[in-house]
Amino acid sequence: MDKLKMRSENLVDENIEFIAKKFPNAIVEARDENGNLSKMVDFDILKQELSKEIVESDKERYQMTWPGKKQAILIANAPVAMTLRPCKEDSVDFNNTQNIYIEGDNLDVLKVIRETYHGKVKMIYIDPPYNTGNDFVYNDDFAKTMVEEEKNTNYRNENGDIIWNDAFRQNPASNGRFHTDWLNMIYPRLKIAKDFLTEDGAIFISIDENEMSNLKKMCDEIFGAGNYVNTFCWINNLKGRQISYTGAVRTYEYVLCYAKDYEKLCLFQGKIDKLKKLMPSTYKGFNYESRKDEIGEYVIKNELYNTNSMFNEETRPNLVFCIHYNPSTKEIKFSDPKDNINYANFVKIMPKTCNDGKHKYQAWRWSKQKIEKEFYDLEFVPYQNTFKIYTKIRDFNVTNIKDVITEIGNGNAELEKYFGTTNYFSFPKSTDLIKLFLMCIQDKNALIMDFFSGSATTADATLQLNLEDNGHRKFIMVQLEELTDKQSEAYMAGFENICKIAEERIRRAGKKIKDENPNVQNLDIGFRVFKLDSSNMKDTYYEPNQYTTNLLDQLDENIKLDRKPEDLLFQVMLDLGLMLDSKIEEKTINGKKVFVVGEYNEAIDPDLICCFDSDVDNNTVTEIAKLKPRFCVFRDSSMAKDSVATNFDQIFETYSPSTTRKVL
Repeated sequence: MDKLKMRSENLVDENIEFIAKKFPNAIVEARDENGNLSKMVDFDILKQELSKEIVESDKERYQMTWPGKKQAILIANAPVAMTLRPCKEDSVDFNNTQNIYIEGDNLDVLKVIRETYHGKVKMIYIDPPYNTGNDFVYNDDFAKTMVEEEKNTNYRNENGDIIWNDAFRQNPASNGRFHTDWLNMIYPRLKIAKDFLTEDGAIFISIDENEMSNLKKMCDEIFGAGNYVNTFCWINNLKGRQISYTGAVRTYEYVLCYAKDYEKLCLFQGKIDKLKKLMPSTYKGFNYESRKDEIGEYVIKNELYNTNSMFNEETRPNLVFCIHYNPSTKEIKFSDPKDNINYANFVKIMPKTCNDGKHKYQAWRWSKQKIEKEFYDLEFVPYQNTFKIYTKIRDFNVTNIKDVITEIGNGNAELEKYFGTTNYFSFPKSTDLIKLFLMCIQDKNALIMDFFSGSATTADATLQLNLEDNGHRKFIMVQLEELTDKQSEAYMAGFENICKIAEERIRRAGKKIKDENPNVQNLDIGFRVFKLDSSNMKDTYYEPNQYTTNLLDQLDENIKLDRKPEDLLFQVMLDLGLMLDSKIEEKTINGKKVFVVGEYNEAIDPDLICCFDSDVDNNTVTEIAKLKPRFCVFRDSSMAKDSVATNFDQIFETYSPSTTRKVL
């Protein structure tokens, strides 16, 4: 029975918890006036989060820090003037697919799509550079304005090739800032990544021993130590890795898992036979009687009683209590065994009696809080006048995945299956490994993201799993256009950068699925390709105060000359928070090309209508207004006459007053 608080709320603690949800890195351990350790706000860090300049401080505190950390916070919060340009020629089923592949620096890409996809991604898996000394490391510039970023980030020359300058370089172990450079690279990307996760979402990060300890501390700070789920040890090479230089060979890597909010995290789903195949040791000695409930398939394992008699009311008092269960309503209550309490319509389930002759009761294996939170994973089986309680094993419940994941699949063999060689890509991950984590996610319609996507294993795994369980998961892949060596087998085969290898892998994976399963319907094996580029808008659009009146008169067109209407459309969509996979229909209204975005019919209005043609007259504006879009966008120079611009708002007020109207 809970005690009355008999006091008012501690608002300081409440406010600290509120700040911790948004800025967990600003919460530190410090000693109060009584010398006791407690949670406190590091106001210097909080100021840095809310400042566009570096905030200096010389206070000592317990925290993880390194040179450039404040700059890393700045760059995570700083805006960019960039956009994504569609590449239909590289895409598959562009008009219908909901999968996205983006070529470009993931830091800028994440910033460009952050507002649109904020809180929409159920799972993130990344396999970042391990910092082994030869990795491809991003060298971020922390001090650029938006226009400077646009001017200086020259990804390609006139031939479309990436320009290799200080933006991209290796990080050799001889570098005096070896760990610092890696931390400055990964920190802002993980910080932004947190914003993408749903409240019940999770991130999985592959890493090896080079940066494991640093990554763990960094994730504790970014996601909050309380949201740490597990560190999986993946045995990926039983023979030992060739890059091991000591006598004790390394056979494993790690996968760190963090939740957006641990209290809301619910990781399960999959197929029992798949779990048996991948991890047979999990099920050794158990009866495989398969059952189903409203969540899915499961088997029952052990009773909830703790079999160790050493855990009793003296050693584990918080685990000794009575469970009261209502079989009709599925409700539960708790009481102390000494209180002899009974509730109407509830069956009382006593803790097990100790058999050591010294103690009366044995402890349960689960606490009250865990029982309430994971009640769906308990099976109440009638027994005499009471119930026995068993724990359910759901395939790939994160609490049931072994801390040690044995060797599953072979990434090299999978690439060889598609390309006939293993020489296109080094150390690709296995689709079985990624599917293992994808199966943890309950939602078969989940949005999956990988912004260090490499050879696109995550995309391949998503397509395979959708086939296996009739799912509709969607993916967003992001990969820097790292060039292949001109002497390499990949380059000779026509793949000038990693992105081209990955895109071809997704094409071949989808084709293989279709060829082997011709009767499968409604399986999305396509993807829309986008390339990160500078904004479609000229510099005057962002910093008009830097230009004279005479020059502005000459620049009556504020859109770059090489940009197509489709380029403008997707920048507008991102600016308005519309998803990159939105349905797009091209229509002709009064001879003008019009883009209609979003599903619509007589009962549903379209999300957006754009018209970027010139000489738009009153009739065109009227016909568009009659479609009643949520947003409508024209070019500033689109109107045929001044009178059309004058009548524009009045026309919309007449036919669609709720439409938000904007111009470029």
